[in-house]
Amino acid sequence: MSKCKYVCENGIQCHHHSENDSSLCYWHNDELKQETNLTHLLEQRAKDNFPMSGFQLRKANLEGINLVHGGHKEGYQLVNADLYRANLKEAHLFGCNLTGTSLMKADLRYANLHCAKLDSCNLLGVRLEGARLEGATWGKEIIQEKMARQAKTQVEKQDYWQQSEEIYRNLRKASEQAGLFETSGHFFEREMVMRRYLMPMFSSKRFYSKVVDIFCGYGERPIRVVMFSLLAIITFGLLYAGIGVHDGEEVLKWRTNCTFSENIMQLLTCLYFSVVTFTTLGYGDLTPFGLSRFLAAIEAFIGSFTLALFVVVFVKKMTR
Repeated sequence: MSKCKYVCENGIQCHHHSENDSSLCYWHNDELKQETNLTHLLEQRAKDNFPMSGFQLRKANLEGINLVHGGHKEGYQLVNADLYRANLKEAHLFGCNLTGTSLMKADLRYANLHCAKLDSCNLLGVRLEGARLEGATWGKEIIQEKMARQAKTQVEKQDYWQQSEEIYRNLRKASEQAGLFETSGHFFEREMVMRRYLMPMFSSKRFYSKVVDIFCGYGERPIRVVMFSLLAIITFGLLYAGIGVHDGEEVLKWRTNCTFSENIMQLLTCLYFSVVTFTTLGYGDLTPFGLSRFLAAIEAFIGSFTLALFVVVFVKKMTR
């Protein structure tokens, strides 16, 4: 028997021997593995402490398998494996590194995925009902999202965006069920972004969706509302300083013939006027005139809308 020709991503060749006429070992050949003791065999293989990279386990029955690396900070590595339609119901995968593994349509119901690494996994159609997902890492974006960015045709892009939307929706529901509302919010935001990409490029719906994303991250980022409010207040304050506002009989504005400290004080006063206009307080101690009246009306409208938006977004986050 010759040595298995499979080479891991780190350049290390598999240490197992090939079987029959194949150039690959039992774990790397593409044959269906339906042995009744498969779960025990894989558990024993994991205890060898060699990375389980590229294992072909599609449609394998691994229900209740225990791949917890007890007493170690790093879990077992089942990376770049094929677990298409595998039965992993009630599997113990605490801390397991599943990076790059295909979990397409795999059954992970009631599995323990606490602290598992799921970066770059194919999660299309995976079943996660009742699974423990605390501390699991999913990566910055799912693999379908990456493939959509690399696709050369619009048809391919649309297909990958649609798959991405479905995956993020599935992850959102699973996270909600697990009580991980912060994680669920992130997946909801990504789901809405994928839905936007499916809209016609220059449609009004896509434009509106983008605006909502910029302003509040689809209700998941109240800090964006705060930052926009500060930006609006400062911008209008500078405009008032350039155009001028009335302080009784005096006109407050930036003047070249004034000292720097005097201009700073007038600028701060204009920023104060911008704050009371944005929040629609309107104390009446300062009054706009000319073009500044038009700007004040616009700012008051933006302010009333933004403050209402912040309340909605903040309450949505806090009541989860």
